[in-house]
Amino acid sequence: MSYLERINSPDDLRKLSIDDLKILGQEIRERIIEVTSKNGGHLAPNLGVVELTLALHYVFNTPEDKIIWDVSHQVYTHKLITGRRDRFHTLRKLGGISGFAKREESIYDVFDAGHASTSISAALGLTVARDLKKEKHKIIAVIGDGSIIAGMALEAMNHGGILKKDMIIILNDNKMSIAENKGAIPRHLATLVTGKFYNRLRADVWNLLGALPENLSAAARNFAKKIEEGLKNLTVPGSIFEEMGYRYIGPVDGHDLHNLIFILKRIKEMEGPLLLHVYTQKGKGYPPAEKNPERFHGTGPFDIKTGEPLKKKGAPPSYSKVFGETLVKLGEEDERIVAITAAMCLGTGLVPFREKFPERFFDVGICEQHAVTFAAGLALGGLKPFVAIYSTFFQRSYDQFIHDVALQKHNVVFAIDRAGLVGQDGPTHHGQFDIAYMLPIPNVVMMAPRDEGELRDMIYTALHYNDGPISFRYPRGSGEGVKLNKKFHKLKIGKSEVLREGRDGVVIAVGSMVWRAYRAAERIKKKKDYTVINARFIKPLDTELIETMAKKYGKIITVEEGVKTGGFGMFVQEYLLEKNIDADVKIIALENKFYDQGTRDELLRIAGLDEESLSKKFLLL
Repeated sequence: MSYLERINSPDDLRKLSIDDLKILGQEIRERIIEVTSKNGGHLAPNLGVVELTLALHYVFNTPEDKIIWDVSHQVYTHKLITGRRDRFHTLRKLGGISGFAKREESIYDVFDAGHASTSISAALGLTVARDLKKEKHKIIAVIGDGSIIAGMALEAMNHGGILKKDMIIILNDNKMSIAENKGAIPRHLATLVTGKFYNRLRADVWNLLGALPENLSAAARNFAKKIEEGLKNLTVPGSIFEEMGYRYIGPVDGHDLHNLIFILKRIKEMEGPLLLHVYTQKGKGYPPAEKNPERFHGTGPFDIKTGEPLKKKGAPPSYSKVFGETLVKLGEEDERIVAITAAMCLGTGLVPFREKFPERFFDVGICEQHAVTFAAGLALGGLKPFVAIYSTFFQRSYDQFIHDVALQKHNVVFAIDRAGLVGQDGPTHHGQFDIAYMLPIPNVVMMAPRDEGELRDMIYTALHYNDGPISFRYPRGSGEGVKLNKKFHKLKIGKSEVLREGRDGVVIAVGSMVWRAYRAAERIKKKKDYTVINARFIKPLDTELIETMAKKYGKIITVEEGVKTGGFGMFVQEYLLEKNIDADVKIIALENKFYDQGTRDELLRIAGLDEESLSKKFLLL
């Protein structure tokens, strides 16, 4: 029996020797690689925290002591040792265990996550609640160097430094968020990691302080503390963490179990706000992931031997790939174009643009709010910024979108990637709300392409639109496989497209639903013959065509891959009511609920937005 097979909870873990833990760590790496190669997932982040996870559960009395994982895409080891080993093969599958922390799965999952920079705020709230209830357990927030630079994390640290509560922050520093980290704080962290002389001296002073008897005079203890401060000032610029009120410890090798456990045991007995700086290697133990941690941050199925992705031969290019390649082509002709991403260069397809125009490419890190207002400044300066952000992450910059862009009518282009149901990353990543949260905002044009060919035309249209912000939303995954025209076409703002004429009714479909609705209508044309319209523009509406169809048929069916409340269908419905046009609007959309994980096809079928489900609904409506 392997060591992993013996671990049903952290209690079993604590019975092992540290040397046994090392063997367990290797078995865990092999299991993570095996399952991720089949199911896809966040491989590199998880391989980097195997030892850290084992050490935390070994030293702290979980679940009484509480570990909160930031983003939580690094919880695979945590799940394997907290009672989910036998279900680990279901990772990210429909009905299986989540790839993120999920409270309904386990008492060990303290706080649901999926977005970055939430852990310190949540941990601080739990800490205050603990103290008010006069409880004594420990609370630990584990956050990466990519997440800690975001405003929310820094706001929480600022508050925590003032409250002076007994809380531990583990800074997992692998020099990356998804791509390589940029900015002043990561550079400062790198300085700390390389400051070996200072850390060796500091360790000696720390040991000295720890050995001082409790009854030693305050003056002597203060003198010893000044020795430590003097060493810090001689060797390292003032630590931003200590200036914020945290006792900084580290940096520590996050793969050295002996030392890591020794230090965590010491920290466990200390009081006040503490920050342990641990440095790790993303992708540790799997050479392909070590060499290319950006690609293996989140990966689909792959060949374990080579690390090469397992893709269907002849599959159409993804929407993200088409977006990136189109922006490069247009960027060659128009020097005003700049591209912005919030740590998602690879995911948004911007790697070719980064390589071709490094001076016009900006990765701002996990800072979506800054990305949007930064883009407003670029537009104000006469440039044409394209902000590529996943729909689910764009939510984080809602105020900046309204106040800094829409209100001031800045010419910013928003490429909203992963719109709709994204698949196996589950409810924290589904982009189901962007239509509803953007529609009420004035001065904004909203588009959705029927396929990758129309996406190119929408990018071109957005480039030449100069009357405020403009956006286009597109789904995750491959396009429809249409032939891409060499020549771009500028679309007329607010004008839709009739794809097929019918006699029995009309369907207006948005974006990813257009060809599904078209094929569904074709299936049933002998029983019911529908006109199918590609909306193209969510806003402004093609009011002329909508009025014509409403009066002709007395009924309109809308289809969209977004939530029903506040969506495109309700927008059409509201318009017809305002115009006193008597027409029934039947809305086919995502229900107002959180959808679980599964493949995109599985989730569309569950939501009733696949081709077969649509054809059945069209017959009944």
